[in-house]
Amino acid sequence: MQIIQKLDSILKDALKEIEDSKSLPSLEGLRVKYLGRKSRITAVLKGLGALPKNERPSAGKASNEIKRKIEGALEQRKEQLSRDIFDGIATTERIDITEPGVQGPKGSLHPISQLSMEIEDIFMSMGFSIAAGPEVESDYYNFEALNIPPDHPARDIQDTIWTVDQTLLRTHTSSVQVRTMETKKPPIRVVAPGRVFRYEETDASHEHTFYQVEGLLIDRDISVANLIAVMRTMLREVFKKDVKVRLRPGYFPFVEPGFELDISCHLCNGKGCSVCKGSGWEELIGCGLVHPNVLSKSGIDPDVYSGFAFGMGLDRLVMMRYGIDDIRLFHSGDLRFLKQF
Repeated sequence: MQIIQKLDSILKDALKEIEDSKSLPSLEGLRVKYLGRKSRITAVLKGLGALPKNERPSAGKASNEIKRKIEGALEQRKEQLSRDIFDGIATTERIDITEPGVQGPKGSLHPISQLSMEIEDIFMSMGFSIAAGPEVESDYYNFEALNIPPDHPARDIQDTIWTVDQTLLRTHTSSVQVRTMETKKPPIRVVAPGRVFRYEETDASHEHTFYQVEGLLIDRDISVANLIAVMRTMLREVFKKDVKVRLRPGYFPFVEPGFELDISCHLCNGKGCSVCKGSGWEELIGCGLVHPNVLSKSGIDPDVYSGFAFGMGLDRLVMMRYGIDDIRLFHSGDLRFLKQF
């Protein structure tokens, strides 16, 4: 049959060219030449319709067999050429595994991240757990549930950044305190590190975006003495020595009584500088006993339980620890600054 003779001729040519191919690209070219849509085999098969019906099955079978042989030859040659390539690499590009490697550059954690994780470890060693909450908050969790109703003057000093749908960027991590009390029953011991936002001008000690750590302890018979003991323990572990502190009255709607805990300025050793504004003291922690109204709103009986809460600026704590005199350096993106840590 003439059509089968043509197919046998194509097979003979294909096998010879495949055997003589020297590279994978040339081999791919042969695959297209002999098996592609415009190949010689396809052109021959277009004449099957002109054959008598009794000859078509044998011609179709022969064409399929020839295709399988060509595909097998292509695959076998491809494997051989691939082995030759790797054998050549092993000969010409031998690697000396005893030669020292090249050390790539290493990144590092931001100093605020480093201290945040360290503080988490300190509080976990005292039995606290870690809590988190959303940065975009509702008015209820950021203000109302913290004893700051809509007409409260404390809202005026928060410098709040509002969104178009009347949510807000949280001004403190105290919102996590409320969310925790809603979902957990006393005794409660949590700390909540996170980013907060204020609509205010920046200077050496103030930023519009900064980090806080909120802490909360709720149990029976909790007093100011417990608060001071925990704060002193935390500061001693952070600074690796006893730290001079002072406690002075402070007003926060969600605690009663409220206090400001200051530490002696580490930058000037209490002599006065731009960061401490010449006072020798740096305001670090706002704290106090949780207000009964806050406990009640969260479903905790203030006649049975009491507790303390505190919030401190992580940025300022890092500044005190490392002697950094400008808070704006933290978000400057200056790698020379960050590489020091």
